[in-house]
Order: sequence, then structure tokens, then C-alpha cells
Amino acid sequence: MSSDERETISRRDSPWRRFGIYAVILLAVFLLGLVPMWLTARSRAKERDDAMRELRMSKIENNLSSAVINARRGEYEAARQATSSFLTSIGAQCDVSTESSDLTRAQCDTLKPALDQRDEVITLLARSDPASADRLTDIYVLHQKAMTTPSQ
Repeated sequence: MSSDERETISRRDSPWRRFGIYAVILLAVFLLGLVPMWLTARSRAKERDDAMRELRMSKIENNLSSAVINARRGEYEAARQATSSFLTSIGAQCDVSTESSDLTRAQCDTLKPALDQRDEVITLLARSDPASADRLTDIYVLHQKAMTTPSQ
């Protein structure tokens, strides 16, 4: 190959080589901006998930607190609905796998007696029995004990 042919080939390759270099530089700059954004988004997603967990747990506790207060005030139907919602939520949390549950296995074990009393407490509330307020208070104390149980 003569030097003229080599020069012609290198001139043809030169724009493609430059294009390749620019593409690599552009990709590096893109990744340089993407990685910090991805790390930030990941940490914000974890914070969001933690806040959602706390919100779900607060709603569950709110249902139980509402049930206790309503039963003490003699509003048994509202107490029955709140108790049913509380026990359904706790049952659902304890039935799912530990990874996707907001409760630990130890917390579920502590709350099991409350779940076992479900039908009795609901029946007492449906009959407007004043003893239901004491039973709900016992369940509230059990719930507080479970929530202070160290995570395992």
C-alpha cells in the first residue's frame, strides 16, 4: 500500500475515531451524573418505605385506640368496627412472610393471644357488653408490649 492510500484511509477513519472518542466521553459524563442520582434515589426510596411502614403501624394502633375509647364511651358498634379492622390488619401482617411483614415474628407471637380472642371480643361488642372495654384494654396493653419487644 502506498502512502497516499494509507493517508486516504486514515482520513476516512479519523472522523469515526473522533466520533467514538466523543461517544465514550459522553457516556462517561452521563454515568458520572447518573450514579449519584441513582444512589440518592435509592436512599430516598428506603426512607419512603420506612415512613410507609411507620404509617401502616400507626394506623393499626389508631384502630385499636379508637376501639378502646369507643367501647369505654358505650359506642359499641364503632368499637366493633375498629376492633375488627385492627385484628384483621394484625392477622394479615402475621400471615405474610417475615420479609414483607411490618411485624417481627416475636411481635406476632406476642399478639397471638389477641388474635385468638377475636371472635369473643367481637361478640361482646356486638352484644354491647361493658366487659368488652376491659378486654380491649387488655389487648391494647398486649399490643404495647409487642411493639416494645426488641426486633429479632
